[in-house]
Amino acid sequence: MRFLINRLAGAAMVLVIVAVLVFLLTHLASGDPMALMLGDQATVEDVAKARTQYGLDKPLPTQFVLWVGELLQGNLGQSIFLQRPVAQALMERAEPTLFLALFAVAIAAAIGVPCGMAAAIWRGSYTDQWLSGVAMLGASIPSFWMGLILIQFFAVYLGWFPASGYGDPGMGLGARLYHLILPASVLGLLNSALIIRFTRASMLDILGEDFVRTARAKGLPERVVMFKHVLRNALVPIITVLGLTVALMVGGTVVTETVFNLPGVGNLVVRAVLRRDYPVIQGTLLVIASIYVLINLLIDLLYTLADPRIRLGGGS
Repeated sequence: MRFLINRLAGAAMVLVIVAVLVFLLTHLASGDPMALMLGDQATVEDVAKARTQYGLDKPLPTQFVLWVGELLQGNLGQSIFLQRPVAQALMERAEPTLFLALFAVAIAAAIGVPCGMAAAIWRGSYTDQWLSGVAMLGASIPSFWMGLILIQFFAVYLGWFPASGYGDPGMGLGARLYHLILPASVLGLLNSALIIRFTRASMLDILGEDFVRTARAKGLPERVVMFKHVLRNALVPIITVLGLTVALMVGGTVVTETVFNLPGVGNLVVRAVLRRDYPVIQGTLLVIASIYVLINLLIDLLYTLADPRIRLGGGS
């Protein structure tokens, strides 16, 4: 309980700092959302009237206090351009982003953990060098370039997958996931590079421990040694990188969603930035920050399941 209280207090501080930074950076950026919404034909009086209607004529401290008051009531605000609550706009766009993130993390884990284990087991061999080289290459490739290559080969040349979109509204879950194969593969392949490196480093640290040599001296099969003794004790950093990868996927799919024209949260943020839709930008970034904080809390709780020797709270 003490651990949860401390973490929740820390999370509240983080969210307060994020809220202040997001509000200031958004409102200090150049461009007037009212002028963009009304167009070139609008007069100065029209723009001023619209600013008064949305409360943008008030001083920034007053606007911030009003926004925080709405947040405390569970209201993320009203979109200037979409003319609907920000929470509703996020819910409408959440499904593609959520499925894309989970699909991509599954691909990244399926590639990264076994490859990292293989690189650690055969340390210094050609297998290790090849996998480490692939990991470095994957970390260096831009996601938009990888997306365009996969579209050109698998969608245009082979015709196996759709090049863009999320399918028609009436499609089932299977058809929608089919549209996510290429974008999820882009994110999964690129993020597997980090998982490979973390898994390899964590496994190498455990392989040098005395209890591993003792397990081998007892005649245990190598498979049992690797999975029951080495991998289990190496899970803490692996869980950390997997959890942070999930958070990164949720908040960092902007480029991939734009390349594949997915109607997700990333696409919503891009359009909001171009339109200077302050409520959407602020609400979305605050929700993403909350997801980061929640995932970090869940990671800490999972540590005790991965390694019972870890005790949270109390200084032990």
